[in-house]
Amino acid sequence: MKMLTVSLLVCAMMAWTTAAAVPEAETGEGTELSIQGGNSHVACPTGWTGYNDRCFIYIPTEMTWADAEKNCQDRGGNLASVHSFEEHQAIQGMILILTQAYPLTWLGGYDAAQEGAWFWSDGTRFQFNFWDEGQPDNRANAHCMLMNFGGKQIYSFRNIFLFFVSKSDDNGKFYKDV
Repeated sequence: MKMLTVSLLVCAMMAWTTAAAVPEAETGEGTELSIQGGNSHVACPTGWTGYNDRCFIYIPTEMTWADAEKNCQDRGGNLASVHSFEEHQAIQGMILILTQAYPLTWLGGYDAAQEGAWFWSDGTRFQFNFWDEGQPDNRANAHCMLMNFGGKQIYSFRNIFLFFVSKSDDNGKFYKDV
């Protein structure tokens, strides 16, 4: 836990901007968007998408990785962690349906504590092998994970402003107004 806290602080220091407000999500039963596969027997607040007992929401507000993570934490969640290729495809599909594109999007992966030692900001075990070709390459001291680079898979970067995906492991019940 100490390493996670230190890592988040390092990412926050790299980002040194203040968190921007994001559109408020309404709470409610169910979601209008469904994605194929996984166990979708989860009731998510309106605007959220259920997949494998977790709720995801795409936030179309550009922020640094640290600000996006803080924004998710302020609502009781974290940036999305990805635990299977199918889950990666489901999140990517959700973003495509909502945006008609593949915009660069932050995920919860980071290696700011130790180069090459990747962690998920939600504390779940990092077993990830869906990197885009040649990634991660630590170009420009990249320590934070993003998806949809060139419409492909996963890439690492830092200190840029991107949209993000937030998730909840508690059926979306964590949502708090900020």
